[in-house]
This record gives sequence, C-alpha cells and structure tokens, in this order.
Amino acid sequence: MDKSFDDDISNTIEKYGDMVRRISFLYFRNMADVEDVFQEVFLQYFLNIDKFQSEEHKKSWLCRVTFNKCKDLIKSFWRKKVISLEKVEIAFESEEQSELMAAVLKLPTDYKNIIYMHYYEGFTVPEIAEVTKKNINTVYSLLRRAKVKLKKELGEIEL
Repeated sequence: MDKSFDDDISNTIEKYGDMVRRISFLYFRNMADVEDVFQEVFLQYFLNIDKFQSEEHKKSWLCRVTFNKCKDLIKSFWRKKVISLEKVEIAFESEEQSELMAAVLKLPTDYKNIIYMHYYEGFTVPEIAEVTKKNINTVYSLLRRAKVKLKKELGEIEL
C-alpha cells in the first residue's frame, strides 16, 4: 500500500472515529460492542475507499454504515445469546447533560438517530434525510416529535 492510501485511512479514522463510536454507543452501552461496530465500519470504509466524492459524502456514508452495522449486530444470533458483563457510565460535564443524554437514549430508534445527528453531529435536516433515506418532511416530523417526547420527559431543561 502506498503512503497516501495509509494516510487517508488514518486521517479518516482520526476525524470520524469518535463519531462512529458515539453513534454505536446510542445502541450499545458496552465498549466491546462499540468497538466491534467501529472495526466493521472502518473495514467497510477500507473496502470502499475509492468511492467517495467529498468529505460530506464520506461522513454521511460512515453514519449510514454505522447505523446499519448497529442494527445488524442487534439482530445477530450471537448478540441474542450473549449477556454483557460490562457497564459503562456516561460522563458529562453537568447533571443536565447527563439527564438529557439518558432521555435521548430512551427514545425510539428513529427519534434517537435523528436527534443525535442533528444536535450532536450538526447535520442539517436535508443531510439527515439523505443519510437515512427518508423524505425531508418526515425528518422534520420525527425531529419535532422527538423534541416533544424529550420535553415531556425532562420538563424544564431547554433543548
């Protein structure tokens, strides 16, 4: 392999690795599963490295593959037969942030994914629609419904 190829992979992992782990953590609250998804996502990236037209395309592709790999792991036979021994506490700067993340993690998957992508990764609604392959108006509706659910759950914390 040439140096530029290695550099591209290293730079991509450095730039998007935390994002992949955070998305995975929405589904799994143990580091073993998060790391399994991380490895699967970047293996897929390695196999498809020459197909990206831009950084935005790469980021949205990595998000979509991460969501899909998480769903695949949830459905897998192995996952259904294994009980996690690891419990990981989420560390946040404030109690409000901790409450907010706990409430986000309780949301149904579609709501959780859209809230995460919009507020934590900074995706616009059209970008979320592209990544999730949903209509833009559907994404707006899901975002609105998720915010309503969070406000009911949290009360006075401002979103």
